[in-house]
Amino acid sequence: MDGNARFVGSESNHPNQDAARRTSLVTTQHPFAVIFGCSDSRLAAEIIFDLGLGDAFVVRTAGHVIDNTVLGSLEYSVDYLNVPLIVVLGHDSCGAVTATKEAVATGQMPAGFVRDLVERITPSVLTSLRRDQDSGLSDMIEEHVKQTAARLVENSPILASAVARQRTAVVGLTYRLSDGRADLVYSNGSIG
Repeated sequence: MDGNARFVGSESNHPNQDAARRTSLVTTQHPFAVIFGCSDSRLAAEIIFDLGLGDAFVVRTAGHVIDNTVLGSLEYSVDYLNVPLIVVLGHDSCGAVTATKEAVATGQMPAGFVRDLVERITPSVLTSLRRDQDSGLSDMIEEHVKQTAARLVENSPILASAVARQRTAVVGLTYRLSDGRADLVYSNGSIG
């Protein structure tokens, strides 16, 4: 969050981005966080958190949708790299959540594999609408971040065990494109 504050204030340090850091990482890595975020080109995790090489293990899919590859990547980061923090990163104006909102409203599903994204995001949109029929896109995005973070632990015994042993914490953040700020919306577990 300190790195995000630097980014928001246009005071980024650009840490760990030199040749010495690159050389130190040739045979090993010890990231302090795994960031599971949306693939949106405006959401480059290392930039918005002012991070460098080796600082974060980053996994991205459109709408931060979970599949087996994502779970395997996150399990690897926790089980093999001992990463103590999983960050689920959503953002405003998310195209995948927007497509899901439209599909729910019209009953028209998108073609191709975008349909798979929409199907996986639908529970978050429906929960938001069930809570408030006038739910806006921001509410749906926040709900999707919360549900994604919870599902990671529900779907992976490895992640659930790490959280239960307080070896890994899971948090959810939403990012605002207009000012670059990331806000905490979900927390599960504490770093041990």
